[in-house]
Amino acid sequence: MIGEHRYALRATWTGDRGTGTSGYRDYDRSVTLSVAGKPDIAASSDKPFRGDPTRWNPEDLLLAALSECHLLSYLHACVQAGVVVVAYTDDATGTMVEDGRGGGGFTEVMLRPVVTIADESMRDAALAAHAQAHEWCFIANSVNFPVRHEPTIVVAD
Repeated sequence: MIGEHRYALRATWTGDRGTGTSGYRDYDRSVTLSVAGKPDIAASSDKPFRGDPTRWNPEDLLLAALSECHLLSYLHACVQAGVVVVAYTDDATGTMVEDGRGGGGFTEVMLRPVVTIADESMRDAALAAHAQAHEWCFIANSVNFPVRHEPTIVVAD
């Protein structure tokens, strides 16, 4: 289906300690992310940027979006290829480099999915489905850095 899809989110800063942003060290980086009908996400900046390391940060969320998008696209590709997936985990990593001017960006994300399939005869198609999933992943198609894959295919006992 071809179409345009819109998404809405509210980000609410909750880190005012009583003096607002009167100084760089005078406020928390706490944020609540809300989408109608879904549980809120407690977010912050990453610890090196004066954030709360117990909360999700934008970098975590970007990595999560890439990992989940590939997972969901992959499951769809497997259905179309006749591959029965019975388990899937991904230990994804990302590299972000600061530019020395207060900014920076991700230079790479590596997805390491471990996919358990129902039968050995499905192995080649299961491996090939990762390329199709990458082509279909809206999030991977929206970033300006490489999203690489190191899949492992396991056959269920």
